[in-house]
Amino acid sequence: MGYGDDLLITTYASKIKEKYPDRQIIIGNVNENTAFHSPVYDNNPNISDCRNLNKNKPTHLINYHPHNRPYIDYKNSTNSKYIWRKFKPEPGKLYFSNKEINIAKDIITQAKIYWNDKNDKKFRNIIFLETSSTKINDKQFGIKQKNLDWGFYNWKKLINIIKKDYLIIQSVHQETKNSFDVYTPDKLDFRLACAVLNETDFFIGPHGGFGHVAAALNKKAVIYCGGWISPETMSYDFHENIYYQNEFSPCGEYKNLCNHCAEARKEITVDVFLKHIKKITSD
Repeated sequence: MGYGDDLLITTYASKIKEKYPDRQIIIGNVNENTAFHSPVYDNNPNISDCRNLNKNKPTHLINYHPHNRPYIDYKNSTNSKYIWRKFKPEPGKLYFSNKEINIAKDIITQAKIYWNDKNDKKFRNIIFLETSSTKINDKQFGIKQKNLDWGFYNWKKLINIIKKDYLIIQSVHQETKNSFDVYTPDKLDFRLACAVLNETDFFIGPHGGFGHVAAALNKKAVIYCGGWISPETMSYDFHENIYYQNEFSPCGEYKNLCNHCAEARKEITVDVFLKHIKKITSD
């Protein structure tokens, strides 16, 4: 739960702003009368910065926080496992500054130079790649992310195949294993990474924030859901959502490392991923 959730609420916020144009729209917890700011909201004309409100204008607080998500069945969830609701999100909205757009374009230029230095042929498409979450070793969310992870060696095997034909730009952060010999821009914060994704052809990665970013930017994507979360929850129909279906799916396990999720990593092979990549590049 993070930037993807923040992005999810932006479409609803735009509808509220349209209905109440004179109000300052902010996001937070109505019961606690608190609001929070997210980098996702930067430059968004429909969401005010809760840290810098005009006291002379009315405020509308949207009740959206970690304990109030429309895709979680709180009544049946436990202290170690989420039970999901069927929920189809609407693509969110991102607004980039001119500086972010220009830096992203420069990164694309450098990525093309990187490709030309290593290859004597033209690449087919530009892929924005994420292989692991920033929270994979987090005390609170790490187990969830490890269960949702496809695994380093699966990613490495896939990348060694597709990097022969596709220019890959990998999102890098403090938890990234970037030994894939693909282009990795330096100092790529979340917003700049989103701006770079906007300049690429499609996204490949695990279920999470960048999948929602790809949807907001109307980009095709191949998303690894594993057996942890069903495409019927928080996925987009115009994305290729790779899911492992068996009697334990979707497990939603976030407190214990899950054997079922380990089985999903084995069953969802590189060939499965390649089939879905081929599908979105041949449409």
